[in-house]
Amino acid sequence: MAEPIYPLTAAIRHALAREANPTRAAGAQAYMKSAMPYRGVSSPVLKRLCRELFAAHPLTSRAEWRAVTLQLWRGASYREERYAAIGLVGAKAYAGYRTLAAVPMLEEMIVTGAWWDYVDPLATHPLGDVLAAHPARMSAVMRRWAVGADMWKRRASILCQIRRKRDTDLRLLYDCIEPSLADREFFIRKAIGWALRQYAWTDPREVARYVKAHAKRLSALSAREALKNI
Repeated sequence: MAEPIYPLTAAIRHALAREANPTRAAGAQAYMKSAMPYRGVSSPVLKRLCRELFAAHPLTSRAEWRAVTLQLWRGASYREERYAAIGLVGAKAYAGYRTLAAVPMLEEMIVTGAWWDYVDPLATHPLGDVLAAHPARMSAVMRRWAVGADMWKRRASILCQIRRKRDTDLRLLYDCIEPSLADREFFIRKAIGWALRQYAWTDPREVARYVKAHAKRLSALSAREALKNI
């Protein structure tokens, strides 16, 4: 039996079709090196549509929120549908649903998304919110991700504290970075540099100390990114 299409899913798909721009779509797909096509809807327009449609079709339970998110994600024919799913996961109205119970869904989206435009907003916002709400349990999860085989989960573990500022758990940050110091993958090296650079706004001396202490293991890209604002 086919899964019923939720009104919010149908509304998002209809709105994206209405706002489609084939010329923009072709350029976006080429830039993102995406096998999945785009509708060609710009980011400001997509954010406006999501804001309006989320308000027009409120979800009344955690189960419905999860179901609609995964319906948009798994059933996506265009990349913007997955961007809408990410927007729904991180929507302010559903902050109370971003608990440990949401982690399997976020993990699925990170693993199946497997590209920076999906992984980064998931890691820095909803995943970061769950970490803030459940620091002890989520720190253990992030440490497991940091030593795992999946590159995108390792990137997510490195980036999950990007917005924490003075609330950053430095030991957790370093524990997530250090298993990947020898990794030659660009997206890992870039993530390490970005995470350190972001924390440098809070404590530049500590980031400079860390870069110096790990100069032999830290890639030039990571070090350059880390020190960019110091």
